Amino acid sequence: MAERRVTVETEAGLHARPAALFVQAATKAPMDVAVGRPDADPVNAKSILSVIGLDVRHGEEIVIIAEGDGADSALDELAATVTASGA
Repeated sequence: MAERRVTVETEAGLHARPAALFVQAATKAPMDVAVGRPDADPVNAKSILSVIGLDVRHGEEIVIIAEGDGADSALDELAATVTASGA
């Protein structure tokens, strides 16, 4: 199982447009992908309601988890969606 710990740099955190971009990227991944706070159970990263429900704000850390072929590249792409401050 691969995971990435990243700090959310998008101004809106993981809400609205950044959350939609994150979920779109997760949906493209052929494997299950989860996201959550480091101290909590992860949620389905392909569900916009679950991702927005995390209430992650600018500057907070998240953990993104995936398992299977291509997990590392999928995690790199997902991390990039929340570390790009212009999103």
